[in-house]
Amino acid sequence: MEEKQWSWEELIKKQLQKIPQFVNDDIDDFPVRGTRLLSEIYEKSNVAVLEPSDFKEVEMDDKWIEAMKEELKMIEKNDTWELVDRPQHKQPIGVKWVYRTKLNADGYINKYKARMLLALIAQKGWKVYHLDVKSAFLNGYLQEEIFVEQPEEFQVKGHEEKVYKLKTALYGLKHGPRAWYSRIDDYLQNLGFINIPGEATLYVKMMDTNLIIVSVYVDDLLVIGNEEKLIMEFKAEMLQVFEMTDLGLISFFLGMEVKQDHGGVFICQKKYAREILKKIRMEDCKNTTTPMNQKEKFSKDDGIDKVEEHQFRSLIGCLMYLTAIRPDIMFDVSMLSRFMHCASEVHLQAANRIVRYIKGTVDYGVKYTHSHNFQLHGYSDSDLGGSIDDMKSTTAVNQAIWLRRMLADLHMEQKEPTQILVDNQTTIFISNNPVFHGRTKHFKIKLSFLREAQREGEVKLIYCRTEDQGVDVLTKALPKAKFEALRNKLSV
Repeated sequence: MEEKQWSWEELIKKQLQKIPQFVNDDIDDFPVRGTRLLSEIYEKSNVAVLEPSDFKEVEMDDKWIEAMKEELKMIEKNDTWELVDRPQHKQPIGVKWVYRTKLNADGYINKYKARMLLALIAQKGWKVYHLDVKSAFLNGYLQEEIFVEQPEEFQVKGHEEKVYKLKTALYGLKHGPRAWYSRIDDYLQNLGFINIPGEATLYVKMMDTNLIIVSVYVDDLLVIGNEEKLIMEFKAEMLQVFEMTDLGLISFFLGMEVKQDHGGVFICQKKYAREILKKIRMEDCKNTTTPMNQKEKFSKDDGIDKVEEHQFRSLIGCLMYLTAIRPDIMFDVSMLSRFMHCASEVHLQAANRIVRYIKGTVDYGVKYTHSHNFQLHGYSDSDLGGSIDDMKSTTAVNQAIWLRRMLADLHMEQKEPTQILVDNQTTIFISNNPVFHGRTKHFKIKLSFLREAQREGEVKLIYCRTEDQGVDVLTKALPKAKFEALRNKLSV
């Protein structure tokens, strides 16, 4: 009797056929604690099914077999290992095939650095190029002696008992990231690049009046400069040493969609915002004009009915990732994130209001425009009476000094003191004149730092009216008219 062949694609098709089609899909709120929609259970099951867990599940699937052969081909091309006799003094590490459908790169902190670089190139009218290193970790040299078993079903015939001795790093090896970083760091410095102090993955090279900046994020490189010919030469040098894909002008990076033109740079997360709406089944929800009601106050004791913590945390996490490009929802998401461990229906409804606001502004992003007079300035919403211990203006000065030093390392030094606009005159008086000594003993060190920064010409506190305080949109819920005015001021 002929054995029936197993098909991965047919299994997926059969399982998808079992999913009922729901007509009423525009649900704004999650189900209460203790219940889950059947559609959500099936959705999670589908995600698990689409990514095989071991070799047996893919051995009849040509696509996965081809992917494994391609990976082994890349390993051999990079001279990653050599076949040797099994050592007696060391235990070889077992290897396992991990099957993943490649998704967009993900990183939260580096996104702010990417945004800063994009703001700079928009100001200067430069272009930014994107390079992708293929199998980056395989390029890292190892200092340790490491042996691994031969991959399942891909053993060398006649030498099944032998193992591989690694020459370079391998994916999944704890030494991999460090080895790759050491390799790319050495290579860039040999080309004459200088590593920016305090930013381990940012490099700059100055040649007369020409400048090249390289930002490294794992296997992605952003290349910026004022002379396109030098950028092309740098890319050619990189391609001689590393196998890379030249993606041309940047269009997508760390989940950000990037559009460059003569007027500047526009960045957004339209695709990701729509994925959030789809994930929580709110694609057809009603829009709101503001993300939060200005009269609404929240407490951990709000509401009797608690919601499932995992669902609430997942929603806030999605929104938090979106705030890097959407500062207009920063305050609201940060406020609700305080209730991760005690979320109720009240907090969930507030989170859903943010989602409804995103529904109406899904195409929004940040626009950086070209300017001939590039000056750094900031805002600080400091309240000396309500937050004496925090000294918010001091925190703003810390950020300003860090940015000034970063710009100086990038050969864009700020000649004049950075203006910090503050709507609290008491803060300015105390920073300029130590008159309230008795009331300021407990934050004397912070205050001394602020005064020293002003004395050295790093920053200068400037008074602005409360109604002109641009940072209010990041610190409180606002009425519609003021919210929209300050949102425009942020270039959103």
